[in-house]
Amino acid sequence: MLRFVLTCLALLLLSACAEHTTRVIDTPETRELKGWQKPYEVDGKRYHPLRDHQGFQQSGVASWYGQKFHGRKTSNGEIYDMYAMTAAHKTLPLGVSVRVTHQGNGRSIVVRVNDRGPFVGARIIDLSYAAANQLGMVDAGTAPVQVEALGYQKASDGQVSYSAPVNYDAGSFAVQIGAFSVAANASRLAASMRERHGKAEVQTAMVDGRQLYRVRVGNFRSLEKAELAANDFSGNGFPNSFVIAFD
Repeated sequence: MLRFVLTCLALLLLSACAEHTTRVIDTPETRELKGWQKPYEVDGKRYHPLRDHQGFQQSGVASWYGQKFHGRKTSNGEIYDMYAMTAAHKTLPLGVSVRVTHQGNGRSIVVRVNDRGPFVGARIIDLSYAAANQLGMVDAGTAPVQVEALGYQKASDGQVSYSAPVNYDAGSFAVQIGAFSVAANASRLAASMRERHGKAEVQTAMVDGRQLYRVRVGNFRSLEKAELAANDFSGNGFPNSFVIAFD
């Protein structure tokens, strides 16, 4: 699993990703965003980085990466140090610190997110060698974990503190299940989804000079629930479904 750099020029394939087809999405509606905030695609699947860490928590499988990537650039331009306490995550803001708890042995660590990934299976976070070693998962390679966003490090009198999440049910998410060039087609699908799921709407956007009508379903209050819904849509006729976060 190769690391890639989101600070590359938009719309160009990212050179660090020889094993993945990757690109940053740069459209009129995303052009003013910072590099790490821009949506991006890996092997045809789109990811929408979160603007805020508040309330973020996630359960799933963690993996780790080490010597092969030691000394290479990470997604925020830093040099990867396998002996530092860092991690890669697909959507969390770069620079935010998270607590990772091994659900098998109870060990807990704090790492700073400075990279994107992992893009293998359903893994949710990729830890540095040092972090994986402290968590007791180096030999196994993967481990079931709980990820909890803490915030950005603030040092005072030698003590490190974090801006704590307001709560653990914050956030507003939907699932985009399709985009159409014909408004009537989007409206029909949204109406059908509204009957089944309670909320569905059509969002318009100009992409490469074309007007698109995007159908977004649901109003989920946790990323985990939204991702479960996206997986369900993907398996039931909408293979390109993905989660979007509202500001």
